[in-house]
Amino acid sequence: MNKTLLAEFTAREGAENDVARLLLDYARTVREEEGNLAFDVYTKASNPRAYWIFEVYRDEEAFQAHLNAPYGGPFNTALAPLIEEDASVLTFLDPLA
Repeated sequence: MNKTLLAEFTAREGAENDVARLLLDYARTVREEEGNLAFDVYTKASNPRAYWIFEVYRDEEAFQAHLNAPYGGPFNTALAPLIEEDASVLTFLDPLA
């Protein structure tokens, strides 16, 4: 079964361009993962500093591989001071049967 989630966070005022650049680079890398099926980055229409990332992985194993990828830690370290939250807020999703 696919592993699907929504990651959310808000860029600090003035950090929008840095967050966007960081995310676009990271998205390109994640999309190359064998088990990644989607990594789509959005901003909220009513608040362009609010980011939503829709992620789909082939299965739990592919998601764990993503979490353990060597570029994830440096990405999160670079992102942390640029966002209002302590970290991305993750919401795991299940398909409606």
